Amino acid sequence: METGDPGHGRRPWHERLGRHRTTAALIAGAAGLAVLGALFVLLPGVVVDHDLAGASVDPKDRLSAVNSVRTTLLQVVGGLVVLFGAYATWRQLRVSQEGLRATQEGYVTDRFTRAVDQLGSDKLDVRIGGLHALWRIAEQSARDREAIISIQAAYLRTHLPWPPTGPEPPAPINDVAPLETRAADAQVALTALGVLCQHRENSWVNVSATDLRRADCDGLWLPEVNLDRACMEAAGLYHANLTQASLVSVNLRHADMKTAIVRRARCVLADLRGARLVETDLRDADFTEADLREANLRKADARSTVFRRADLRLADLRGTDLSTADLAEARLTGALASEHTRWPTGFDHSAAGVIDTEDPGPEPSPLLQPPAMSGQKPPLRSLA
Repeated sequence: METGDPGHGRRPWHERLGRHRTTAALIAGAAGLAVLGALFVLLPGVVVDHDLAGASVDPKDRLSAVNSVRTTLLQVVGGLVVLFGAYATWRQLRVSQEGLRATQEGYVTDRFTRAVDQLGSDKLDVRIGGLHALWRIAEQSARDREAIISIQAAYLRTHLPWPPTGPEPPAPINDVAPLETRAADAQVALTALGVLCQHRENSWVNVSATDLRRADCDGLWLPEVNLDRACMEAAGLYHANLTQASLVSVNLRHADMKTAIVRRARCVLADLRGARLVETDLRDADFTEADLREANLRKADARSTVFRRADLRLADLRGTDLSTADLAEARLTGALASEHTRWPTGFDHSAAGVIDTEDPGPEPSPLLQPPAMSGQKPPLRSLA
């Protein structure tokens, strides 16, 4: 038995395999050359002779015809080569794109996982960083947007439940700091939710029973969002979109909802005492049994709005369009109206206790007013 180099017995086999491959390559090359030779040397003459069908022609003309066939064959072969090259390039591009897409998805998944892990941190800045990371991922990845919207909503429900879980009763609204101060991470989640909801596919987001007192929702899109039983007292909702939102039993006392869109929203049993609804779109909304005492509805569009058994005592209705509103059993004692207020046909507003007064004129610009969420709110003066 031979000893020494452990690869001594295998080396001849590799050498023979290399020789076989070389021989096969040479044979394939020779076969290819033979095919090309037959294609460009023999085939053109056969084609020309076949077309002549035995007719006698001048050798020069025959050679010219043969060269024409060769040129045509060369063009065909060249075209096939170009097509094959284009196909090979396309396939390589597809493979590269699929590989890049897989890499990107893996990268997004890693970012998503890290961002979600950050939400469980006990450090505020880490949680805010995770929320911003999720927001950015949702803007870049449409397939993750719905999941991230659900995470933002769940974050609000779990971190800001209403009523609060502590033993102490909720503080008066004048003693409550703005949401961005007392819970900056929740304000980030709420803002992200209101931005991402502009392009969501699902039709329902649950943010019910949350503590959103003095939240900044100005300009946010919250259509078809479930805010039932949420506390949004003194929240800023200037020009917010609440189309078809569910606001059942929501607390919107002293909220600034000027020029907001509340079309077809369900505001049954909502508390809007002292709320500012100036120039707000309330068409087709349902305020059945809602409390709107001292609310400012100047120049609001309330056509086809339901105010059945709603409390509108001391409300400011100057310039409000109530021409097709449902005011059945609504309480209007002390409400203010002007010549520009439009009432349903046959409705006697004087008998309902409405006070006619002068129109207040144009509303001041909201840019000149202090933000609703940072101003000191006076106590309610509504009738008992």
